[in-house]
Amino acid sequence: MAPSKQYEEGGQLQLLEADRIEEEEECFESIDKLISQGINAGDVKKLQDAGIYTCNGLMMHTKKSLTGIKGLSEAKVDKICEAAEKLLSQGFITGSDLLLKRKSVVRITTGSQALDELLGGGIETLCITEAFGEFRSGKTQLAHTLCVSTQLPIHMHGGNGKVAYIDTEGTFRPERIVPIAERFGMDANAVLDNIIYARAYTYEHQYNLLLGLAAKMAEEPFRLLIVDSVIALFRVDFSGRGELAERQQKLAQMLSRLTKIAEEFNVAVYITNQVIADPGGGMFITDPKKPAGGHVLAHAATIRLMLRKGKGEQRVCKIFDAPNLPEGEAIFQVASGGVMDAKD
Repeated sequence: MAPSKQYEEGGQLQLLEADRIEEEEECFESIDKLISQGINAGDVKKLQDAGIYTCNGLMMHTKKSLTGIKGLSEAKVDKICEAAEKLLSQGFITGSDLLLKRKSVVRITTGSQALDELLGGGIETLCITEAFGEFRSGKTQLAHTLCVSTQLPIHMHGGNGKVAYIDTEGTFRPERIVPIAERFGMDANAVLDNIIYARAYTYEHQYNLLLGLAAKMAEEPFRLLIVDSVIALFRVDFSGRGELAERQQKLAQMLSRLTKIAEEFNVAVYITNQVIADPGGGMFITDPKKPAGGHVLAHAATIRLMLRKGKGEQRVCKIFDAPNLPEGEAIFQVASGGVMDAKD
């Protein structure tokens, strides 16, 4: 197997055997292992064609959705699920076991120490982190910085993995990555080669891109998925109150898919969100705004960050909702080298 590049503290490139990386990072059972449990190779191929590449991913599907795959009968689906259950432990575990399992969580630096401290170490894998705010509040700049910092080795507070970027607003700029990579002492071309990018134009296209990601993530060590922004296409493709229920249902399916990707492949999912006017925000609030997406998005995102503009290039990040973090604020700034600590 070809050796893989990894960065040292001095910014020098070091070669590590890809086998070793895989041993450390593989946290899922490949769908191919079902063959050893007596499942037909043709049926396994049908699952892969439907975007299911791991046993963990298989168990995240209902039997109803699996029987919808062409060529899989109810009897076959029962047999496949039974075989997958033998390979995985899907029942209850103790709190101590879960605490041990949580040690696999990687926290990726944002580039700002103040922001990292607020987030308990950085952007977490295994969950969805949502950043919402007005235009020019730093959401996309944070996304660009994470594209680079994710590729740093673990001991430098990186994720030692690749990045997938789904762009719905056309705001990703590869030339923006170059100065950020230089700031971290990394080779810009190597960094750009480790980012896979797709531009989505409809909500259906956005969902299909997520289905196709499973194949890539099962083969290569990805550590971050960015969707910028998650809501934009839904606001375009669905209009008026008459289509609101359908929009929210489709949005819920999309967010469910993102949650499954995060947990199946131990990746961090960073999504940006827009804000809408909140007429009921109260008479004492000068400019009432709330995140778009309603309760569906509020419940799906594990950590919600509210970004707003500060003085000059400074930005303020506030913990809006998180299960394990206290409420608080951090000030950071956006410079040519990406997100960094604010200068007094």
